[in-house]
Amino acid sequence: MGSDTLGDLSQLIIAGDGEAAKALTARLLAAGVGAREVLDGGLMPGMDTVGARMKAGECFIPEVLLSARTMQACLELIKPHLAAGETAQRGTIVIGTVEGDVHDIGKNLVAMMLEGAGFAVVNVGTGVTPARFVATVTEHQATVIAMSGLLTTTIPKMGETIALLKEAGLRDAVRVMVGGAPVTESFAAEIGADAYGANAAAAVEQAKRLTGTGAVA
Repeated sequence: MGSDTLGDLSQLIIAGDGEAAKALTARLLAAGVGAREVLDGGLMPGMDTVGARMKAGECFIPEVLLSARTMQACLELIKPHLAAGETAQRGTIVIGTVEGDVHDIGKNLVAMMLEGAGFAVVNVGTGVTPARFVATVTEHQATVIAMSGLLTTTIPKMGETIALLKEAGLRDAVRVMVGGAPVTESFAAEIGADAYGANAAAAVEQAKRLTGTGAVA
């Protein structure tokens, strides 16, 4: 349909209308719009707007989750049409909740928004030990680790993971982001992390900064 535009797709992402967004993505692809164009011109601008609104306090986690899930569904449609490597223009991030903690809603939201921003994301789940974080970084040649923790008793594991990265000789090659309710900027600095994300939108901004890809569309 000639009236379908990338701007319409962005608006559907913002609205979190999964079915309509998937249908429009399929129509755009069928009409010959390139997968990269759909991603850069429709999906990512929509999630960028959602992130900005979240940061400004204009929308909240339930709405952001809807938008992120909508984005994920559309990404699944376009991935087969992208050339190898095109889905990860900004690099690879390993994300997980630290050992002893099973909270994952916030972590999963960050993971979805990072993927929507153009990162390849390896979500290793909850209760992730320092050794598993380091092994996963090595396996996937990740450039960033993003650690989440919701319990004051478990966030010291973040510091242990950083220490293990140093022992493995990986610290200089990997940036570390931390977040979660009990985590603060001062705690992040204390354990030697490279960045602190107060929420999902801030985490995406920090990831772009850490990888030097903030200017990528």
